[in-house]
Amino acid sequence: MSLLALLSLCALYCGTGCSEEKKEVAEKVRLVATSPLLKDTTVSKQYVAQIHSVQRIELRALEKGYLEKIYVDEGQHVQQGQLMFQIKPTIYQAELKKSQAEANYVGLEYQNTKKLADKNIVSGSELALAQAKFDKASADVSLARTHLQFTTVRAPFSGIMDHFQGRLGSLVDEGDLLTTLSDNSKMWVYFNVPEAEYLAYQAHAKASDNAQKVKLLMANNEVFNQPGVVQTIEADFNNETGNIAFRATFPNPDALLRNGETGSILMTVPLKNALIIPQKATFEILEKKYVFVVDKSNVVHQREINIGSEMPDLYVIKSGITATDRILLEGLRKVKDGDKVTYDYRAPQAVISHLKVYSE
Repeated sequence: MSLLALLSLCALYCGTGCSEEKKEVAEKVRLVATSPLLKDTTVSKQYVAQIHSVQRIELRALEKGYLEKIYVDEGQHVQQGQLMFQIKPTIYQAELKKSQAEANYVGLEYQNTKKLADKNIVSGSELALAQAKFDKASADVSLARTHLQFTTVRAPFSGIMDHFQGRLGSLVDEGDLLTTLSDNSKMWVYFNVPEAEYLAYQAHAKASDNAQKVKLLMANNEVFNQPGVVQTIEADFNNETGNIAFRATFPNPDALLRNGETGSILMTVPLKNALIIPQKATFEILEKKYVFVVDKSNVVHQREINIGSEMPDLYVIKSGITATDRILLEGLRKVKDGDKVTYDYRAPQAVISHLKVYSE
């Protein structure tokens, strides 16, 4: 075989091999694209929350004296009217007896004066003076009895005791803190909402005429087993944060929630004309999110996007792309910015409906 014929044969072989290799590469880089879905939806927003008892008060000594008895224990659930503390009542008992004796004495004087007045032996002014003395003595008895009653401290409502501030036998002054009492039958949960989400909430609440139900995510990442209802929104926005405080009420039948706990409120927020894309259509560079947008010439361009909200398997896009853009869905790692590609297009409704979770 001549040298020329041999070279021609090699060229033919190489040409055939290279063509097949290019064909294989072209098949490998055939990609899948879709478009953002534009629709009304709802997302679950999470807000840091503080949990408070529906009623929590300080129990203080109403009289000065030695703490003689403590009838309850820290952390105990007490009933309304239950006796809790006893301040030594000896002095106040003596004062009551003294005032009662004084009242008895003045009462006898008043009765004698009244009899004399009925017989016109004494004037009406003397009877009035005796009446005034008797009324004052009776008032002193009531005051002494009140002071004596104040030596006992009873629960003003049913609730849970906090720790003791005074110990048995200690001297307490009037107004000294003894303990705190919390009514945990219901809990108030406070959380702050940004202005834009507040406006969306108000529009949704006005349209539905129903109180917004929310959930509570506890510190152990479990959802509390009772739903809450948003009942109060404070009057003013915080000028520094741009937030406004909401208050939700949760029933607490098992007394699981306690005053001072923290958690997160999960609230459903409506979104109109939300731009939704699958999470798998995005990639991250230096903590920024990007997608590959395919132009009319089938060239891909890397574009940064801003995420407005996150749902399972989905992102709601705040800015960066439009509903008419075509974005790569699969094969993102096979291309780079500026590559010309071939792809199969899938409608966004079909793509999203086949994801693991889809929010209607």
